[in-house]
Amino acid sequence: MTPEDVARSGAQIIEAVTGAVTAPPDSVEQLVVALLAGGHVLIEDLPGVGKTALARALAASTGCVYSRIQCTSDMLPSDVTGVNVFSEPDRSFRFRAGPVFANIVLVDEINRASAKTQSGLLECMQERRVTVDGTTHELPLPFIVVATQNPVDFEGTYPLPAAQLDRFMLRVTLGYPAADAESEMLARHAAGDRVLDIRATVAAEQLLAAQACVAATHASDALRAYVVAVLEATRTDPRIELGASPRAGLQLLRAAMARSTLRGRAYALPDDVQTLATAVLTHRLILRPGVADDERARVVEDAIARVPAL
Repeated sequence: MTPEDVARSGAQIIEAVTGAVTAPPDSVEQLVVALLAGGHVLIEDLPGVGKTALARALAASTGCVYSRIQCTSDMLPSDVTGVNVFSEPDRSFRFRAGPVFANIVLVDEINRASAKTQSGLLECMQERRVTVDGTTHELPLPFIVVATQNPVDFEGTYPLPAAQLDRFMLRVTLGYPAADAESEMLARHAAGDRVLDIRATVAAEQLLAAQACVAATHASDALRAYVVAVLEATRTDPRIELGASPRAGLQLLRAAMARSTLRGRAYALPDDVQTLATAVLTHRLILRPGVADDERARVVEDAIARVPAL
């Protein structure tokens, strides 16, 4: 698959998603970037703005195996990963796969799951495999987790630890739509759920080929040095206790490569890094005590403004 092929496939996915869900174009593009890069996505926003519908639309547009995990406080790790079940006829244990064994896994309201259950997702997200009772089971490829959470409802929730947040390539926000877009959405969705009408545009095999094309995208030494300089700028910012990690830099570079391929290019540019830096880095930064939460985005923006593109 060539970059031009990837660009066409990406455009078809974007068209299918935007035809069924009212969402900012940048947010939809970020989801497709993560899909092409093989990265996980955290959709964080207020209730009722379409987080779950957006994740469902993305899955429906790809034709991949899809599953949904509705998180609750009493959920166990085995409810996610699977469990060994005793089979009476042959007197042996057989593995019953959990909902994580899919290509695109929607983890709805992830912060309602306990810390123990959240940790069960760590191995899945990082290594694309599950270990149950000492036996390792490989997850199907492609494998992408799309998680949602509500940032304002704290009752019965468990905040995601830094290690968990660092597994997400992108943090996507939606916000309320403009008045005219919201009015159009009411008219379009009054008759039913338009996500159910989406037809798959890309098969799992095509998505794997697109991800291989993204992985082959050229990233120059100068571009890698630019990414490292941006990371260092976040680490030395006086507002930050803990800056962006090396994993964050790798995720930013991969996202930039995916964005360039989405535009039909076989090489990544500083513009790709600059466009995605906020979505990739903001949720990974730990602020100093007393610093307002919304300063995270400003730290990334200031880093981009200070560091010259090489």
